[in-house]
Amino acid sequence: MTTTLRAAITAVGGYVPETKLTNFDLEKMVDTNDEWIKSRTGISERRILREPGKASSDMGTEAILDIIRKKNIDPLEIDCIICATVTPDMPFPSTANLIGDKVGAKNAFGFDLGAACSGFLFALTTGASFIETGRYKKVIVVGVDKMSSIIDYTDRATCILFGDGAGAVLLEPSTDGLGFQDAILKSDGSGAKYLNLKAGGSLKPASFETVMAKEHFAFQDGQPVFKFAVKGMADVSAELMEKHKLTGDDIAWLVPHQANLRIIDATANRMGLTMEKVMINIQKYGNTTAATIPLCLWDWEKQLNKGDNLILAAFGGGFTWGASWIKWAY
Repeated sequence: MTTTLRAAITAVGGYVPETKLTNFDLEKMVDTNDEWIKSRTGISERRILREPGKASSDMGTEAILDIIRKKNIDPLEIDCIICATVTPDMPFPSTANLIGDKVGAKNAFGFDLGAACSGFLFALTTGASFIETGRYKKVIVVGVDKMSSIIDYTDRATCILFGDGAGAVLLEPSTDGLGFQDAILKSDGSGAKYLNLKAGGSLKPASFETVMAKEHFAFQDGQPVFKFAVKGMADVSAELMEKHKLTGDDIAWLVPHQANLRIIDATANRMGLTMEKVMINIQKYGNTTAATIPLCLWDWEKQLNKGDNLILAAFGGGFTWGASWIKWAY
């Protein structure tokens, strides 16, 4: 009888910058107010990486060093680093490679994965696949975004939503049935027009015109994105549960992407979960894009028990969305 090899999360690390940008700070910058932001998004403050010369790789490095300290592992043991991000330090080399150098993971290969707010889920599934082959023993998946680098702080529609941060998980082989169970991942490129970064790629390389037109900032058409996100995240989470005959009673925690409290509510509702079973930290970090899900795991680590069923769910620009089922391994 062959034992099924699964990828178990054996450690979680996180990092958020010191600087807090509160709703009251934003009131001084754009025409908005604390009550309006909180009622529509659930956000009270977000963290901003203000230090000159600091980028996504620096936050990702801190999240991974957190894991290295907790697990007391030698960085040379790390086989692979997958970095989910839409705010790489630079187009190339990959942010994963820069992080690998900074943490001393000299034997690891690394690459970036871009799927916006679903990036961590897509990277987790990829990393789990590497472990399941039996070829690799230690894979680190890090979700990191310095959203403040692509946000227009004169645009009240987007500047209230986003923050900076990083979260990481260590994946190792497990034969006790715990760990990564399954995922349903989706993408639909026709949604690109509603949520994008227009310039800076090969379609519209940076020019004086693109900079003056503010095309290097994130653009979001709120209503259609909200509608798609509510449906996408709720549908895929319900589909994953139905596929495995899971009910709300079987689930210990929903770990949702932290984009908007109303989207999270709708997803929990659809899954038959009370809000006591939902991880929410949007009020203090805002939307950190690829970092939201691992930052939740980092914040809740002490409340997780071995064998707990977790559903991770996300929706992101592009459009990308998905859900994964994990049995907590420690």
